[in-house]
Amino acid sequence: DPEMPFVPSIPEDQFILVEEGDPTIIPCRTSDPNAQVTLINSLDKAVFAFYDSKQGFLGNFPAGSYTCKTMVEGVEFKSDEFLVYILRATSQLPVEIEALKTVYKTGETIVVTCVVFDNEVVNLQWNYPGKVKEKGLIKLDDIKVPSQKLVYTLTIPEASVKDTGDYECTARHATKEVKENKKVVITVHDKGFVHLEPQFSPLEAVNLHEDKNFVVDVQ
Repeated sequence: DPEMPFVPSIPEDQFILVEEGDPTIIPCRTSDPNAQVTLINSLDKAVFAFYDSKQGFLGNFPAGSYTCKTMVEGVEFKSDEFLVYILRATSQLPVEIEALKTVYKTGETIVVTCVVFDNEVVNLQWNYPGKVKEKGLIKLDDIKVPSQKLVYTLTIPEASVKDTGDYECTARHATKEVKENKKVVITVHDKGFVHLEPQFSPLEAVNLHEDKNFVVDVQ
């Protein structure tokens, strides 16, 4: 079609997510298989890569925006803009779990954090006593400086004794068969308790200038 040399692209094709170091395709396809197509980056400079009219340009492209252009009967046509995003992903999944504390009283707020390092393409699931009742708030912070880490925070407000148990996070690599899970045990008591055993009488006498020790066993 000389009026439309580039096959129209759907919005999903225009956002290209690729793992660091992997090749990808910039899918500007042509209606004429013999069309001469040039790939242009955001600096309006030509990018050299293998071209297949049925797929597009294949190669390892830096993050940024790309456009394809071709000439038809002396008229220049440009494709839609394609945006390449590079995602950091390692073959291993370093994961750490941390609780502010592991013993709580009824009514306190439980906070557990699960951190995934050096990966952006991760699916993470929580398992904990209150999950069945959908109790708990989950927040994600994507931190890139000084290093890449995904921080998942699980918050359980107004904890009860029923929230006692295993808190487990399982991270799965989005594109590889790799997973890692970590667990911490949380205990919630109905109320706080302290047992004191004083080793002295309710009333004690002491002489002037005498030193006397008062001993208390605390449990």
